[in-house]
Amino acid sequence: MDIFDKIKKNRGPIGQYQKAGHGYFSFPKLEGEIHPHMTFRGKKVLNWSLNNYIGLANHPEVRKADAEGAAEFGMAYPMGARMMSGQTNFHVELEQRLAKFVNKEDAFLVNYGYQAMVSIIDAIAGRNDVIVYDSEAHACIMDGIFLHKAKGGKSFVFQHNDMEKAEKMLKFAQKRVNENPDGGILFITEGVFGMEGDLGNLKAIVELKKKYSFRLLVDDAHGFGTMGKTGAGVGEHFGVQNEIDLYFATFAKAMAGIGGFIAAEADIVDFLRYNMRSQTFAKALPMPMVKGALKRLDLLQNEHSLREDLWTVVNALQKGLRENGFDIGNTESPVTPVMMHGGVIEATNLILDLRENHGIFCSVVIYPVIPKGHILLRLIPTSMHTIEDVDRTIEAFKVCKVKLLADEYKTEEFADISALRV
Repeated sequence: MDIFDKIKKNRGPIGQYQKAGHGYFSFPKLEGEIHPHMTFRGKKVLNWSLNNYIGLANHPEVRKADAEGAAEFGMAYPMGARMMSGQTNFHVELEQRLAKFVNKEDAFLVNYGYQAMVSIIDAIAGRNDVIVYDSEAHACIMDGIFLHKAKGGKSFVFQHNDMEKAEKMLKFAQKRVNENPDGGILFITEGVFGMEGDLGNLKAIVELKKKYSFRLLVDDAHGFGTMGKTGAGVGEHFGVQNEIDLYFATFAKAMAGIGGFIAAEADIVDFLRYNMRSQTFAKALPMPMVKGALKRLDLLQNEHSLREDLWTVVNALQKGLRENGFDIGNTESPVTPVMMHGGVIEATNLILDLRENHGIFCSVVIYPVIPKGHILLRLIPTSMHTIEDVDRTIEAFKVCKVKLLADEYKTEEFADISALRV
């Protein structure tokens, strides 16, 4: 069979919905300044789908730093990979400041969070090592584990945040490495689980370190900048930052930028500098992004009102949803899931109603990402949202929930959105 013929016949688990949803449900175009109020298909919508947690995307000082960095250095500088010709004092300064902020000896910048996590796992875990990981780990973690298994490595998965099962998997892992003196254990979890907003059970995991020999890697993409007394993440929130051996975060959320970093003890960071293939063979992070990240870090550390404003909105939104009977799970972070029951068609019509009749834009998650019969609407509050935005959203959700329970969204086929596309 021609490989292209196979692709044309099988569009993939998400791609199967392409014809019904492209340009509206998938790959939608939001236009205007990055803000809670943007334009979708020519209409103003209240937007809950951007990870601009503390409002840095259009902060005037950030915009100024970005512009000055581009004017001074252009977008190409430095030209080349860090190891070969892309090293600068600004890259080193940013790494040193990030390491200090998250209470680690050193840090290493990465270009993209997804690629970096795959590469971190690939570099750290060899074929004789064993990985123990949470079942709801992000796709970047899963792809890193797939690569580890392709090398002949072993992994054990435990049910989400189930510490009894996690310990059981650690016992299996410990038995395996006891049989192979060249092997060790890497335990991987997340700080904030980005789909439903609950936190990795870091305190309990750290307690397991007293019984089992393993190193802990935490992906804190959604926790960095939002959680903890200073915004240093979920490890700080739980008071266990020192027990996290490898701390990873991205700039794509609270920092509203591109890039990320991995922080650890100095020897381990040096090892990663020389062994992370995604960075060794990639151009260095462009200077405007580095200069912009330095300014973003300044604001994150010093403008405490940004995080305070975020949590004012988070608390109002989550309290209001719970009081009105909505299931938002066990979230303890800004990520706010609203869980409902229904199929793909009900989800389609629900989102159409929210966007077209209520002017509310939020992300929807359906099967195969979550089990059949479930709908998850994910709201991302930011410091730029207002209490009025919260009230308006809850009222719209109440109206739509009544329709969903009355089967008003249940039809025989997908709605025709061809007339809605622009």
